[in-house]
Amino acid sequence: MSINQLMLRNLKKNVKNYYLYVFALIFSVALYFAFVTLQYDPSMDEAKGSVKGAAALKAASILLVAIVAIFLLYANKLFMKRRSKEIGLFQLIGMTKTGIFRLMSAENFLLYYGSLIIGTFIGFSCSKLVMMILFKITGVRTNATLHFSIEAMIQTLIVFSVIYLVILLINYVYIKRQTILSLFRVISSTEGKVKKISVFQMIIGVIGIVFIVSGYYVSSKLFGGNFTTINELFIAMIFILGSVIIGTYLFYKGSVTFITNMVRKSKGGYLNINEVLSLSSIMFRMKSNALLLTIITTVSALAIGLLSLSYISYYSAEKSAKNNAPANFSMTTSKDAKQFEDALSAKNIPYNEKRIPVLYADINVKDIMETSLKELNFDPNVMTLAVISDEAVSNLHLSKDESIFMGNSGVLGKVISFKDSGHIKLRGKSQTYTLKYSGIIDESILPYNFTSGSLPVAVVDKTVFEQLKTDLNPKIQKKSLYIGIDIKDRDNIEKADNIFNKLRLNEKSDNLSRYEISNSQKQIMGLAMFIVGFLGLTFLITSGCILYFKQMDESEDERPNYTILRKLGFTQGDLLKGIQAKQIFNFGIPLAIGLLHSYFAVKSGWFLFGTELWTPMIAVMLLYTVLYSIFGVLSVLYYKKVIKGAL
Repeated sequence: MSINQLMLRNLKKNVKNYYLYVFALIFSVALYFAFVTLQYDPSMDEAKGSVKGAAALKAASILLVAIVAIFLLYANKLFMKRRSKEIGLFQLIGMTKTGIFRLMSAENFLLYYGSLIIGTFIGFSCSKLVMMILFKITGVRTNATLHFSIEAMIQTLIVFSVIYLVILLINYVYIKRQTILSLFRVISSTEGKVKKISVFQMIIGVIGIVFIVSGYYVSSKLFGGNFTTINELFIAMIFILGSVIIGTYLFYKGSVTFITNMVRKSKGGYLNINEVLSLSSIMFRMKSNALLLTIITTVSALAIGLLSLSYISYYSAEKSAKNNAPANFSMTTSKDAKQFEDALSAKNIPYNEKRIPVLYADINVKDIMETSLKELNFDPNVMTLAVISDEAVSNLHLSKDESIFMGNSGVLGKVISFKDSGHIKLRGKSQTYTLKYSGIIDESILPYNFTSGSLPVAVVDKTVFEQLKTDLNPKIQKKSLYIGIDIKDRDNIEKADNIFNKLRLNEKSDNLSRYEISNSQKQIMGLAMFIVGFLGLTFLITSGCILYFKQMDESEDERPNYTILRKLGFTQGDLLKGIQAKQIFNFGIPLAIGLLHSYFAVKSGWFLFGTELWTPMIAVMLLYTVLYSIFGVLSVLYYKKVIKGAL
């Protein structure tokens, strides 16, 4: 057999055995090429101007390269291990190490660049679809075109060629360092199997669980008033990050073995075939893969968490905009309001107007202040708040000595909290009013430009309001009138917004359009969600492939065991039940821990990003779980193939 025939035969064998690697490589190239194409496509000019997407896409492409490079290098390491016996046989028949390296490099070249060409073609074919998805999510109105970018092709070729050269260098060093004897031993070597669970390992297992639980506990208290300075918050965040990551590593290193050993002891050492194939294997395999599983779990949690937070912000855009601007359009002068209302009437767009006189006063809130970050420099004795009359709030009637707060639903409201009752002192220029405080209503009554960073609004009785009006402190007065204009028919809001922009009312900072606030948030967070989603999808596929390759590797190591079990009379179905349980653990444990990490991370600070938690977070987690489970199913199918060929 000639060298060329040998190369083609090996190439065919490798494609058949490592089709998922080829698929992941093609997918990675396609996704990277589509990303780079977005940077050079002419139809992206409008999007770049509106959502500042060029820098974000460039940063995403760099992260994408890092994920793909790590995956390809790790996959190559596994494949070299699987082919170690083949390399040893080549040396036995007289081939030099240099000749073996050239042969394998030629095979890898055809496999790698063949996938590169296919991936580039698929990336080009899907680039318009990717662009349409981006435009749809961000709300950018422009036509997406199918455009082949030479610059994108050259950049893709350079990046993946560099990765290929690094792979060649690693393969060369590996072949040069290995002896014939070591090559034949590699494939039969175990991955840190042990026969006895030590006391030290049990202690590590318990410590790992304690670390994770303590990280979860501190995260649940992060914004609950337990930490009152920026330094305390920072230290708490570092503690959460460190304890969860270290705890995850120790969990894989000792906790899994500790827990499974307790299960085994509870059965008195008598395990059925399903438990032997699942529990026993997991006890000894996860310890050796602790670092890999920690990385996969941590990055999975990061991807799920970031995607959940960006989707929360995107999903909550309209409600957040309503908190920032209670009316469809907010103005501060009668002149601007009349100009806008006349234009609406000319276009037969019906509307409602609401006018609220606004005063500002220094209020002593020391008696009702619960917690506040000290670095915010809020003096509870002198907090300047907007004050309105109870006449401005529907179905609200306060007594002369009573007051309530409204609003405080923004980010600032999460780090400054008030009690449910108490007393406040409202100060005019020469007189102080002591009022009973009756709690806070989350509903916003004034837009954010009236409330100095989402501070609450003080609502008082009409009599107190009129008295304060004649006793104002002129140094702290800001806006004196809020005019809110609501469009009666929702279908006319976009038309009204176009009129608002044509009159150039949007150029004045005191005038607000809720429609524009919502769209702006959707554009920014839509781009973030798009980028995080695609990076998360890439990592999901690459990490899923890595776990799949590990299972493929383990199945080949355990093939002799399956041969013995089949000869003892166990059927293929008997063995598959244990394998299925094993895959639930192998894929389910990293997924479950990653979901838990992301849940507590999102739960601790989701309110800083939006107003809705459960729907966006559950949607992201379900999608990630379904996609991740595909690799577990593929692993079971590969084991089925190995078991079938064991006899």
